[in-house]
Amino acid sequence: MQGPDDTNLKWLVTLRWGAIAGQLLLLVVARLLLDLHVAWLPVGLILAIEAVTNLAARTNRVRATTALRALMVLDVVLFSSLLAFTGGPNNPFNFLSLVYIALAAVVLPSRWSWLLAALSFTGYGVLFLVTPQVDHVHLMKMHLQGMWVAFGVAALFIVYFVQRVTRALADRELQLQRARAKVERGQRLNALATLAAGAAHELATPLSTIAVIAKDLKVGPDAESDVQLIRQSVARCADLLRQMAADVGATQGERPSVLPLQRLLDSAVHELPDAGRVTPVSMSEGEIEGPPRALAQALRALVRNALQASHAPVEVRFVHHATESSIEVVDEGQGMTAETLGRAGEPFFTTKEPGDGTGLGLFLTRSVVEQLEGRLELESAPTKGTRARIVLPNALLHRVRATTP
Repeated sequence: MQGPDDTNLKWLVTLRWGAIAGQLLLLVVARLLLDLHVAWLPVGLILAIEAVTNLAARTNRVRATTALRALMVLDVVLFSSLLAFTGGPNNPFNFLSLVYIALAAVVLPSRWSWLLAALSFTGYGVLFLVTPQVDHVHLMKMHLQGMWVAFGVAALFIVYFVQRVTRALADRELQLQRARAKVERGQRLNALATLAAGAAHELATPLSTIAVIAKDLKVGPDAESDVQLIRQSVARCADLLRQMAADVGATQGERPSVLPLQRLLDSAVHELPDAGRVTPVSMSEGEIEGPPRALAQALRALVRNALQASHAPVEVRFVHHATESSIEVVDEGQGMTAETLGRAGEPFFTTKEPGDGTGLGLFLTRSVVEQLEGRLELESAPTKGTRARIVLPNALLHRVRATTP
């Protein structure tokens, strides 16, 4: 992920190309329309230095932080030099240096911002010493008009590029928030794995004892049904513990491999009740690279939820696009309310009857997908069914790709 200085350097390079074009255009207009003298040799050298350093900034040989600070300092020096050859303090465009100061205040640390402000102030003052003073009373109207144009240009640059940099920083902050959420989910997944393993270990012995006693218990015919219920409940608890331990612990550290999507679906629906209601669409057209068991369990959780939500056929389809591909699980069930949809994926949150689920399926699916740098999307509305989508980028190590028919 790019850092803030990478983003800032990108926008500075864009600004500098615009500044080079604008400076050249103003010089040509001043020469042709206003018949003002322009020292083309030093001015051309200054513009060439700006262009060469801009091209050099696009390489990866220099760190973005170093390049950003060096370019902004250089720009202040070059702009002061350009003013020295185009009228000095009499040039109405001299306060365009405020653009560099404004950008420095946004993208540079405080110490460097003050440095550029002092450098600009000093450079402006030096112009009075190195540039001959001209009595331009007869050109005052033109000078004032030039200051008005310069003001508009400065305002345009400051507002546009400061807002662009601010939006870029806001986008990066959003990326950081998503990365932090991903790390937190990974930490919770590890904690759940430890919890599941510990619970399975600690509860195995008492459950086994209860099962043995219930089996050997001698009771009358009226209590036989109660004993049978105890046995079934103990077996159910044991199954849930084994499922929890397998779901959150067995796939840790699994090596990735390439497998056809149809084989992935077969592994996901294996031993699921009513697996015959699953209808694959275009699944034979794709391959996926990743941890097989983890992916199968992730897809199994979506298919299981769809089968439990609807008695109609459940459709599982592979959708391939230019930049990303997805595996979609679609059911025609009752759907979810907005409140339920907002909480879907939280660990241990479930709307199912007690004993029918642990509330970990969607949470584990999202964790697996995000480890592959993808995302889980859910679309649902009451009476409209649910569409669960595993989205993975095609360009990410070719982890999802369509095969040639």
